[in-house]
Amino acid sequence: MATLQESFRNIMDWVDARLPVTETYEKHMSKYYAPKNFNVWYVFGVLSIVVLVNQLGTGIWLTMSYNPTGEGAFASIEYIMRDVEYGDILRYMHSTGASAFFFVVYLHMFRGLMYGSYQKPRELIWLLGMAIYLALMAEGFFGYLLPWGNMSFWGAQVIVSLAEAVPFVGTDLAVWVRGDYNMSGVTLNRFFALHVVLLPLVLVVLVFLHLLALHEVGSNNPDGVDIKKQVDENGKPLDGIPFHPYYTVHDITAVIVFLFVFCIIMFFFPDGGGYLIEPPNYEPADPLKTPDLIAPVWYYTPYYSMLRAATFPLFGMDAKFWGLVVMAGAIAILFVLPWLDRSPVRSIRYKGWGSKLFLAAFVITFFILGYLGTVHPTPGKTALAQVCTLVYFGYFLLMPWYTAVEKTKPVPERTT
Repeated sequence: MATLQESFRNIMDWVDARLPVTETYEKHMSKYYAPKNFNVWYVFGVLSIVVLVNQLGTGIWLTMSYNPTGEGAFASIEYIMRDVEYGDILRYMHSTGASAFFFVVYLHMFRGLMYGSYQKPRELIWLLGMAIYLALMAEGFFGYLLPWGNMSFWGAQVIVSLAEAVPFVGTDLAVWVRGDYNMSGVTLNRFFALHVVLLPLVLVVLVFLHLLALHEVGSNNPDGVDIKKQVDENGKPLDGIPFHPYYTVHDITAVIVFLFVFCIIMFFFPDGGGYLIEPPNYEPADPLKTPDLIAPVWYYTPYYSMLRAATFPLFGMDAKFWGLVVMAGAIAILFVLPWLDRSPVRSIRYKGWGSKLFLAAFVITFFILGYLGTVHPTPGKTALAQVCTLVYFGYFLLMPWYTAVEKTKPVPERTT
């Protein structure tokens, strides 16, 4: 045993002289001090990495049997589901994983909003996180077309046609995005290339940078206390513990629970009652057969509701253009959040009632918009979507005011 340990040590010394493996491991794991008071809201970052690995792994195997052509795409999905060994499991792992990815990312973002993880000095972490979110939305959209089912076809047709609303260059821009005058195999092939090659690389790089930025400034915590201010004689934070082994064991428990729930959905409810895989997507794409209701997957529906909420022309531009502006603005405004919050405290625990009420209204509004995006619009539902859209933007645009005037609670010197 001693000889084996000595041999391993010699190998690691040789590797470390050429590649700082041990130094990197210590900096980001065994000697990276995380706050002691992490709670359940802090597991979703790790879970998002687990789902990312699932998507990359299953995606590679699916591409081995997938045919990215207008004539063969839907048939290749059927071939994967029926004839490829464990192909149905791989397909459902990937389709369920897409929804799981957005689910854990939305909870991860909510935790950031709740505990002020975007405030100084973590602005860059937030910006990189929003870049990941934007890349993930693009990745999901391009992948949504690949089954070449009827809902995939028409959903992509509706979204791509929004490019036509751009003044002056809209028509040419839509043709450039599609690669053709209509949705065709050319569009499918280029979406496949972006979904399989470019965007996964972008996501991996952004996640890597996100983690580097996080470990450079340190993790936030439910109290919003900077643990680096209270250290012992050796310079170790009094309220911090090494990420490994304490939080790796803690996160393994969360991963196991998550995988149990994931497998239950994947094996027993893979289509999620029509929310994960819509019934029209079990039919091949048909340009002559429009689905009764064209709606995106659930994780896009809040923004789809905002798009449909713009129903009137303004300044010579039609409603379609303003819907595109509202939808794009709803995502873009997330990037400037660190500079909108004027509160002297980070955590919702110590903020005033203004922040708490506005955050609650924001979450409720997001759920309502998500539901409205899955049903047929009516005058009443459209009016509700317009009100909810105003509340959504009001949360951000009024933040400099209500975070500056509200009365906050004193923040403790150390974590509670």
